[in-house]
Formats: sequence, structure tokens, C-alpha cells
Amino acid sequence: MAQQKITTFLWFAEEAEEAAAFYTSLFADSEVTKVYRQPAGGPAEEGSVMLVSFRLAGQEYLALNGGRQGFTFNESISLSVDCEDQAEVDRLWSALTADGGEEGVCGWLKDRYGLSWQIVPRRLPEMLADPDREAASRAMTAMTGMRKLDVAGLEAAFHAG
Repeated sequence: MAQQKITTFLWFAEEAEEAAAFYTSLFADSEVTKVYRQPAGGPAEEGSVMLVSFRLAGQEYLALNGGRQGFTFNESISLSVDCEDQAEVDRLWSALTADGGEEGVCGWLKDRYGLSWQIVPRRLPEMLADPDREAASRAMTAMTGMRKLDVAGLEAAFHAG
């Protein structure tokens, strides 16, 4: 398999391995592929986890234990997940907001590590791109009033006209 040209690189203070294990438990075609350890003379304790390579739903990621440098994740970068149905939305929303995660609005959330995610039912972009602009607008208005996205509620708004 050809190496991915561009890889998302995530900076954690010291939770890289834990986060990679958590994320890979949530998606099919996901696994931790390599754990790189600190060499002697490095900036952290020899043998401690330095970098974790992992795959989420076929996409490659790197997670660094970079130490507490004052860097934090923020909403300007998020991982958007195309969810097949409400059951997948519900499962991921519950898992990612558990243990200190935070619900946002319009399908956004922060996980326990502070990483932002968009949990989006596949049907939403279809509704928003529909040629019936009034129906699309009703779906958009419904979405802006939601935290976790509700497919039935979006559909009801879309078809209300």
C-alpha cells in the first residue's frame, strides 16, 4: 500500500498512546500501527512513548507526546465523521463525550483530550445540497438548534414545507 502523502499530526502532552488506543477502538479499519519510544539522551525518559502511528477508518495519523508546552487543541481544527445513520451518530457521540468530553452545537463536540469532532449523519449534507433551497434552509435551521444531530428531526424540518 502506498504511503499517505499528508498525515494529520496531533500533539498531546502525554496521552498519545492512550488517545490512539481509544480512537482506534471506535472505528472499523483502525489500529495502532507503531509505537516509537524515546531514545537515550532524548528530551523525555528513555523508553517512554514518544510518537504513536495509527490508522482511523483507513486514514493515517501520528500522535506525539510533546510535553506540556501550553499547546491545546481548539475548534479551528476538527475531525469530521461521516455517519451512516442515527445509531452511528449516537454511538460515537456517547463514546467521544464520555469521561470529560464536552457537547458542542450543530454536531460538534470535544473529546476527553480536547480534540474537536463533527459527528455528521450522511443525510445532512444531502439535505443541505438539495435543489429545494427552502427545504435545505429548514434543515439548516433545525441543525443550528441541535447539539447531537438528530436525523429524524432534520428530516422532519426538511419535509415540513
